[in-house]
Amino acid sequence: MKLLKVALLSASVALTAACQTTQENTSSVNAEAHQAQSLRNAELYEVHKDNRIYVFYDHTLYEDFLKHGHTAYMYNRIGAGPKGETLVFGLTKQDKKKREGIPSVELLDGSLPAADDFYAEMHLHGRIYVFSAFQDMAAVRKTGEAAYRHAKIGYGPNGETVVFVLNKGNKKKYPEALVNKFDTMNGKS
Repeated sequence: MKLLKVALLSASVALTAACQTTQENTSSVNAEAHQAQSLRNAELYEVHKDNRIYVFYDHTLYEDFLKHGHTAYMYNRIGAGPKGETLVFGLTKQDKKKREGIPSVELLDGSLPAADDFYAEMHLHGRIYVFSAFQDMAAVRKTGEAAYRHAKIGYGPNGETVVFVLNKGNKKKYPEALVNKFDTMNGKS
């Protein structure tokens, strides 16, 4: 009987330790998933051309598109843009078979909120618009203009005018952090 109690106690201790390890692993996996999720909704890139809006959440894919003018995998929504444009979502190899869980689609649909440290670029009318708020980007996508802005003529990688989009909350401040982020993303610093 004493041997049975010792065996049960040992099994109980081992089970408790295993549960704690599983909880720690689950917490670690959840933390990694949360970090990956925040990276997925922290950046957005758009290129408006030929009555299409090309949308990317992956910076490398976006740069490849700017260089080559196309992407291997895409998801189209014909006539879904604010002025009837076709939305073309650039997909990574991992996304190519998905119809949900694509960050750029979820951001535009409103089912994925933008991260607090959101950054976006939009190529429109020969300019590069740069954003720190998703709402500002949505407004420019809809109207084609930024109500509040700080422009730098010839500042883009190919001599484009770069428009740093501001809003009522930051319209009187030089957008130093946004300019620095643009410089970092475009190899200027």
